[in-house]
Amino acid sequence: AQFGGQRFGEMEVWALEAYGSAYTLQEMLTIKSDDTIGRVKAYEAIVKGENIAEPSIPESFKVLLKEMQSLALDVQVLSDEGREVEVREEDDELLRAAEELGIDLSPGSLRAAAREPTVEEVEEGGERGDEEGELVVAADEQLGDVEGEEPPVEVALEETADVEVED
Repeated sequence: AQFGGQRFGEMEVWALEAYGSAYTLQEMLTIKSDDTIGRVKAYEAIVKGENIAEPSIPESFKVLLKEMQSLALDVQVLSDEGREVEVREEDDELLRAAEELGIDLSPGSLRAAAREPTVEEVEEGGERGDEEGELVVAADEQLGDVEGEEPPVEVALEETADVEVED
């Protein structure tokens, strides 16, 4: 599961059960576990003074489903009423949550937000760089040969002599 979460062992569960704190236990094992979207939504609800939404399916349960499916088992998750529950991937939930908040996660908007030049901007001579004046290029783009630019020069490294250090 990504981003980890709070580690909550069997003894901690027993201790909370002994004190009758079922809601705290449910929160620890669902919202505060590895459900990153649920955690953000719970925090947002607390800040806004609203009720916390129902927790979604924890990532550890999704991993269990994938492991069972890898054993060629047809696993269906059913609700209390007997209807099948759709288990979505976290990426789908993240995109849906971003859409609800009005955040555009498309590659073009992310590149604009990061102020990375495109290959076309670099080839047209658009001078964009970092603090040291170095050209910044997106990691998924490659620069073509620029006219008038000399090819890189290979430099042979020489072996150095051993140096003794006195104490």
